[in-house]
Formats: sequence, C-alpha cells, structure tokens
Amino acid sequence: MASNPPRKPGLGWTGVGGILLSAVLLVWALHDVRPAELREHFASVRMWPFIGMIVVATLVFPLRTVRWRYLLRLDGETLPWIPLWHSLAIGFMANNLLPARTGEIARAYAAQKLTGVKFSTAAATIAVERVLDGITLVTLLALAAAAGGFTADATFGRVTLGQLITGTALAFAGLLVVAFIAVLQQERATRLVHTVVGAVLPTRWAERIERFFVGLLEGLEALRNPRRFLSIAAWSFVVWGVNGFSFLLCVYAFSLPVPWSAAFVVQSLIAFGVAAPQAPGFFGAFEFASRITLIAYGVSPALAVSYALGYHISTFIPITLLGMYSLSRAHLHIADLRQAAPAPAPASAPVRGDPEGP
Repeated sequence: MASNPPRKPGLGWTGVGGILLSAVLLVWALHDVRPAELREHFASVRMWPFIGMIVVATLVFPLRTVRWRYLLRLDGETLPWIPLWHSLAIGFMANNLLPARTGEIARAYAAQKLTGVKFSTAAATIAVERVLDGITLVTLLALAAAAGGFTADATFGRVTLGQLITGTALAFAGLLVVAFIAVLQQERATRLVHTVVGAVLPTRWAERIERFFVGLLEGLEALRNPRRFLSIAAWSFVVWGVNGFSFLLCVYAFSLPVPWSAAFVVQSLIAFGVAAPQAPGFFGAFEFASRITLIAYGVSPALAVSYALGYHISTFIPITLLGMYSLSRAHLHIADLRQAAPAPAPASAPVRGDPEGP
C-alpha cells in the first residue's frame, strides 16, 4: 500500500494553542477550590452509582461502532465489526493521549489500515458523525434545559441558553445541508473542485485533492438513503442518551442537588466545550464547562469540580486502555498516529475481518 513519507512529529501551532487554552481553563476551574474540599467530596461518593457510571460510559463506545458501521456501508457491503471497533478505540485513545483532536485522524488512519477503506471515506463518515452529534446534542440540550426550568435567557458563563442553542443548531444544520448538496450533486461538486484546484495548484497536488474529494463523497453515501440516514440519526440519540445516563449516574454518585435533566445539559455543554483542538484528554475545557453549568444550578464550585474530575478521570482510563490494546492488536504504534497522513488506498484493497489476519 502506497503511503506518503512520514512527517516529523510535532505539536504545531494548533497543538500549542490548544494546550495553552486547556491550561488556562483548568487553572480557572480550580483557582478557588481547596484540595481539602475535593478530598471531602470524593470521600463521600456513593460507590455503586460511580461504578455504574464507568461501565455505562464505556459501553457507549461499542454503540458508536454500531453507528459507524451504518455510515461505512459502502456499495451495500457492511464492514466487519471488530476492525472498526479497534479503529474507533484507537481514535478515542489518541484523543486522550495526543493534542489537537489527533484522534479523528488516527481513527480514519486505523480504519484504512485495518479494513482497506479509503482514508478520505473514513474521515467523511467521522465528519458526518460529528454533525449528527451536534444536532442530537442541541436537541437534548433544549429538552433537558426546558425540563430543568431554564428559559432562553438563562446564562451559562457569558452566553445565554437561547444564543447557544440557536448558534449551534444553525451551524450544524448548515454543515448538514452542505453535505446533502455535495452528495446529491456529486458531478457538479466534483467539477467545481476540479476547476478550482486545477486553477490554483500544480497538477500533482490537484489530482491528489480530487481523489481525496471523491473519497469524501463516498463517505457521505449514507445521506442518499433516507431510511439509512434516519437509522443513523436514531442511533445518535441512542449513543447520547446512554452517555447522558452515565452523567446522571455520576450526579447520584456525588449527590448533586440538581434535577435529572441537569446531567443532559452538562453533557451537551461539555461536548461543545471540547469540540475545538485542545490538550490531550480535553483536560481544562471539560472541568470549565462542568463548573459553569453546575453553578447555574446552584452547585458549589468545589462540588462541581469534584463531579467533573471524578467523571473525567474515571472514564478517561478505560477507553485509553482499550485503545492501547487495540493499537497492539493492529500492530500500530503511537508514533504512527502522530505521523498519520491520508495515504491513498488502492481501489482493490482487501477488507480484513481481523487486524491480525493475512
């Protein structure tokens, strides 16, 4: 399989900026919280809901794999579950250990290596996932906020709830509309890309970008079939509904004085808060988003931060370990993920059912 020459690993400006942002947010989240307060809250945690939270949060990842299989059903062929699971676990592990959301690239790279699917096709399905995640989270946020008694002028940090819901809904809906137009007008979209890149880039680079764009369109094929698209959308609500339940179990574990709907508001605002490239594991943004959300419910800063750290660290560990195991099964290394590039896969690349297969 042909590949691009390996690139020297480095953080780059995006990685450095993300780490600095995460550091600032983490310092702010912890600035007035005493360690003794954190110890007191952790000492009083209810153990069974806490363990249940870890189990449920980890079970979300196999559900994500099921949804991904629907998106990656190319030419009517369903890719094997095991290599897709390994690819997904590797991607989320990479997000935990590498900066700037490297996991999205690592996941597509691993899928290319383990299934033979084009890097650009896998990347397109991940992009569709993120758009559907955004729409799902906006919907759950609006419902949960209404159930919790919040009005549109309720403030989280310096942003009102109405502004947040409207802005994110328009952004994700716009991206979905663009994706629909591109996949339904493939010939026109391809000609447009051919004309634009051919006019501004050398032939070799223009051809590579065109091939990459064709792979992207293949990854958007699920949008052509309304029934299949609705199934994927339904799975998105299953994924985030189960994940929200893990946040609810953590509410019970820390005995937070909030309604059940607060767990889904916290989930949505955290997900939006960690969307931008940041430090490995999203430390800082996770705690910041949790704190400002729970303070809006009247929770003390120390208890809010305890909740955030408890959930974040305890759910960080299982998927990281599972991802490391998948990485070893795939015969890949962390360095491979840091240097991952969209190497073009041949059209006849085999689809393997097991990463250790021939």
